[in-house]
Amino acid sequence: MIKAVLFVAAMISILTTIGIVVTLLRPSLDFFAEASIIDFLIGTDWAPRRGEFGAVPLVKATFLITLIALLVSVPVGLGAAMYLSEYASARTRKIFKPVLELLAGVPSVVYGFFALTVITPWLLQDLLALDVGFTNALAAGLVLGVMIVPTVASLSEDAMSAVPLALRQGSLAMGANKMQTTLRVVFPAALSGIAAAIVLGLSRAVGETMIVTLASGSLPNMSADPRDGMQAMTGYMATTAGGENPVGSLEYNTLFAIGLLLFAITLVINMVSISLVRRFRQEY
Repeated sequence: MIKAVLFVAAMISILTTIGIVVTLLRPSLDFFAEASIIDFLIGTDWAPRRGEFGAVPLVKATFLITLIALLVSVPVGLGAAMYLSEYASARTRKIFKPVLELLAGVPSVVYGFFALTVITPWLLQDLLALDVGFTNALAAGLVLGVMIVPTVASLSEDAMSAVPLALRQGSLAMGANKMQTTLRVVFPAALSGIAAAIVLGLSRAVGETMIVTLASGSLPNMSADPRDGMQAMTGYMATTAGGENPVGSLEYNTLFAIGLLLFAITLVINMVSISLVRRFRQEY
């Protein structure tokens, strides 16, 4: 009975994934019947109302914002993980970790408004005196990085805490100090879990919608300056799904074409994650 219930749960997950792919595939094929797939993948002009379907500006904006987010979340998240795993007392860890994980429960739309009303006007414009507009990729990336800190920190802390105590004791017995033991023994031993945490954070950043829709802007462009406003893939999907385009029209089908491309990118990221985890996995 238990085996059957678990089998049904596994099949629901698989069928859901297949259903998502089928849902994306049919309108996408209708789109590519009228638009060139080569232009879609390498074109640098995205203006569906003018018949220009180069998705590179959307992909570029997505990865630029994701890169900024990783520059924030990886050092902060790993620093928090090392402190909680190696330096904090049991009482401190018991208090700090749930508080840190609360950040993951904040709705992303709240982060988006935080970027618009606090990060851009106060931090970027007033405190740092940067020439940024009301919407910009830098604010979106910074806040997105804060949002995925709990993912990186919590999973990395779990991986580091799972490293056997004997490895730490052996390192300390050889004369290494606490930091040397953390960086040269614990960190490499937990590398597979840490790599999985970072790639999971990367996947969340690529697929995040509300923050980039609100904070990064709605103008596709090829600018590499994060101070400029730009539109990410998920931001375009959120605005296109607003109901202005008739169902079945070419512009409406671009929503599914972008969704299929985003699905493919996320799939590649997950495959890389699995490869990294298997490569660095250590069993004790």
